[in-house]
Amino acid sequence: MLQSHQSFCSFQLFFVAAKTILVTGANGQLGSEMQVIAKSYPAYNFLFVTRAQLPIDDVQAVQQYFAAHPIDVCVNCAAYTAVDKAETEKEKANAINGTAVGNLADLCKQYNAAFIHISTDYVFDGTASIPYTASHPVNPVNAYGASKLLGETLAVQHNPDSIIIRTSWVYSSFGNNFVKTMLRLMKERESLNVVADQRGCPTYAADLAKAIMQIVEQLPVQFNPTVPAAGIFSYSNKGDITWHEFAQAIKEISGSACIVNPIPSTQYPTPAKRPAYSVMDISKIEKQFGLTVPAWRDSLEKCIQLL
Repeated sequence: MLQSHQSFCSFQLFFVAAKTILVTGANGQLGSEMQVIAKSYPAYNFLFVTRAQLPIDDVQAVQQYFAAHPIDVCVNCAAYTAVDKAETEKEKANAINGTAVGNLADLCKQYNAAFIHISTDYVFDGTASIPYTASHPVNPVNAYGASKLLGETLAVQHNPDSIIIRTSWVYSSFGNNFVKTMLRLMKERESLNVVADQRGCPTYAADLAKAIMQIVEQLPVQFNPTVPAAGIFSYSNKGDITWHEFAQAIKEISGSACIVNPIPSTQYPTPAKRPAYSVMDISKIEKQFGLTVPAWRDSLEKCIQLL
């Protein structure tokens, strides 16, 4: 009987200590990877919501959700990601990537929850020649980048303890992305033309999900703003490449016979301008949270094996 009582007490202590993590945009690439990795964290209570379940730009719905659920950490994976479409849908992009982010940050502050928001390398203009640090001046060259910068700005204004993670060239076995598109086209065509004058860093969403959970593990049970975790960070896999080099690696790893031709951006015009250089310095997030970041090609091999 005593043993049973002790077990019950232990369960109560465990239950009280467990964090509840809200993940928005649960059906996106990163949100889907967060659902996969959640299985490895049974001590946490996860709340996964899709846009259909909780559109983050619906202020009243989000307020009601926070009031009804005990949230310790909010990981905002929700975003308007149609880069070219954003040029003609600026209001929609700003509502989802900007105003809604500020609202989420404010609610996290009100409810004493940690706020982790995912941003982008597109806040930079691409004119640098060395990796961008978090403190480098921002200057987006397209509407999507401007909307994401608005989100960063409002998050910090409403909640200075926000954790903002800028990432780039995200791919996964889930959703639509460059890797899956290349694999499909390489089966359909004998040759492909891929831009060779834009340089950046691929990010395997599964690696980013793991990094986010390592950060969450370092937060106290009840978020304490005095813990030096807040700020703007950059995360991508290690190593920088061009889109052409990325495609060439996909070809090699998948064993495709498709010919991948390098072309300049001028031969592949898009409605939204892309930064020519968007390599980011990830040393800050590595040092602050003790992360070990995989090399881009190692992670690409893992993803292609899954596919």
